[in-house]
Amino acid sequence: MTSEVEAPEIRAVDLFCGVGGLTHGLARAGVSVVAGFDIDPACQYAYEANNRARFITQDVGELNADDVSDLIVGGSSVSMIAGCAPCQPFSTYSRAGRSKSRAGDWQLVEKFGRIVSEVQPDLVTMENVPQLLDHPVFGEFVSALDGYSVKWTIVEAVRIGVPQTRKRLVLLASKMGDCSLEIPQRGTRAKTVRQAIGRLRPIDAGQADPLDRLHVAPRLSVTNMERIRHSKPGGSWRDWPTELQAACHQKRSGATYPSVYGRMAWDAPSPTITTQCFGYGNGRFGHPEQDRAISLREAAILQTFPAKYKFVAPDMPVRFNVLGRLIGNAVPVRLGEVVGEVMIAHARRYVKLHGERNG
Repeated sequence: MTSEVEAPEIRAVDLFCGVGGLTHGLARAGVSVVAGFDIDPACQYAYEANNRARFITQDVGELNADDVSDLIVGGSSVSMIAGCAPCQPFSTYSRAGRSKSRAGDWQLVEKFGRIVSEVQPDLVTMENVPQLLDHPVFGEFVSALDGYSVKWTIVEAVRIGVPQTRKRLVLLASKMGDCSLEIPQRGTRAKTVRQAIGRLRPIDAGQADPLDRLHVAPRLSVTNMERIRHSKPGGSWRDWPTELQAACHQKRSGATYPSVYGRMAWDAPSPTITTQCFGYGNGRFGHPEQDRAISLREAAILQTFPAKYKFVAPDMPVRFNVLGRLIGNAVPVRLGEVVGEVMIAHARRYVKLHGERNG
């Protein structure tokens, strides 16, 4: 009986790394992520406190390719560039004054592609919104991957173990062939909100768990407290008495927003966790049972961050708008882990067929 071929070390950098969702997932799978680059200094504490990687505050658009190559290229290890270029028009990058020409929310994909083209790593993975497929910049990105085997798919998060109805475009590219270069999406039963957050300590609106200050929910106004008491799991503002409904809801246009002011359902996945997930009125972000919005910790767990992932330094305040943005913008950890597992299996198969790499 022969032993399994050992996979070569994969050394990676994470572009647009945020608080480390993709990095943490890749590391769980066994990828050696050595550094993350991001323009937002608010991400540094969480990134470095939870990952064995260095956070580098850097505009990726101005990043020198040699700086990336020096971190991952050389020796017998396999080099990899990973990342999720922000595509929201009001992302941290656009607020920081980056160029907005040519639908500026897509320009960061071009910058990602430039780094990949100049560094020429062995492996590339990019995670993004599915709408990117409809934009010319995606075709340009793929065209720049000359010499790579390239595969992409729309991943339904619930099919890989994320308790959330989230769809993401995932691209995988390799100079080592296309064997096993595919995200497995199993037809297993989706993980539910109850399975993810059902054991957390009950808290009230405006209260924090004394043992975990990230498990905190914002206060509700008197009116919103009455509204959430009339809200049903999986329902919406339509469950309320007429006198509690907002004027905009009673207009015909209000019917197009059925999920706002709703509670999550215990035995279903959550809706997509957004940067405004801490606000009861911003979506179906009400707790399934308690009269409050979900807490920041619950949002992070629904993004598959570990329950003890550190997001804010002990001497810093917990700010809903800042931490909601960092959590909502993150790549789900489980998605990063699945990508890492695929890349490691792919590299192992290459070594089995072709022998050790010589750098």
